[in-house]
Amino acid sequence: MKLIDGKKTAAKIREEIKAEVAQIIDNNDSAPHLAAILVGDDPASDTYVSHKEKDCKSVGIISSVYRLGKHTTEKELLDTIDFINNDEEIHGLIVQLPLPDHIDMNRVISYIDPVKDVDGFHPLNIGKMTIGQSTYLPATPYGIMELLKRYEIDTSGKHCVILGRSNIVGTPMSILLSRKSDPGNATVTMCHSQTKNLKEITRSADIIIAAIGQPEFVTKDMVKKDAVIIDVGIHRIPSDKTKSGFRLIGDVKFDEVAKNASAITPVPGGVGPMTRVALLLNTLKAFKRTRGL
Repeated sequence: MKLIDGKKTAAKIREEIKAEVAQIIDNNDSAPHLAAILVGDDPASDTYVSHKEKDCKSVGIISSVYRLGKHTTEKELLDTIDFINNDEEIHGLIVQLPLPDHIDMNRVISYIDPVKDVDGFHPLNIGKMTIGQSTYLPATPYGIMELLKRYEIDTSGKHCVILGRSNIVGTPMSILLSRKSDPGNATVTMCHSQTKNLKEITRSADIIIAAIGQPEFVTKDMVKKDAVIIDVGIHRIPSDKTKSGFRLIGDVKFDEVAKNASAITPVPGGVGPMTRVALLLNTLKAFKRTRGL
């Protein structure tokens, strides 16, 4: 069984980005600049944004955070986005999700300049991804594709089962893996809460991507021998064996599924670090677009 180490792979990619950003600065150019908008006081969102700031700093990318109160109106948020859209010194923009209930998420995403939409959620960028044009890929699917590529996991002609149909992971993954590309060329089945005979489907899979949002949902009896397992889930559960009083687990029951798998991602240290580094890759790409590179 091969452990697909996302933490190690992400560290290598960060070094590659750092070297490229250093070269940009050495050529008397400004560094890439990523802006994030955080609305409200959700602790998880605040932590995610702090991680993104740290990631940017580690590779030389400039990071700005616009923190707006939980009572910020939709118009005020759109005005902030408009300001960033028109700032030529800012190359990438993300709006941290989820947003407060009184704000229309879809309207907000559509208001971001597609050229700066490094989260890859704008309808124009989703459309480009669907037809195979160059664009920003959503961070988690992008990170997974990089893992498959760098670990030389063959997807061509393979049956890939994706558990979960979200717009952030499941749906874009199904598109990317079915495209005529490498990784890609897979036969994809996307399963969800209404799928019947789920175990029969997963047992036929050469590759399983678990993004269903349920702790340890995928068990050994759902996986055929030598399947590749990509676990997107992350859940905090109580534990009396750690100082923090909790531990992290994924959508896959790792200890038992690993015995059947030819390769598997751990939680933590698998897909998570790759999601974070994918945002840096998209930011660098956004910068290059402004320079015609």
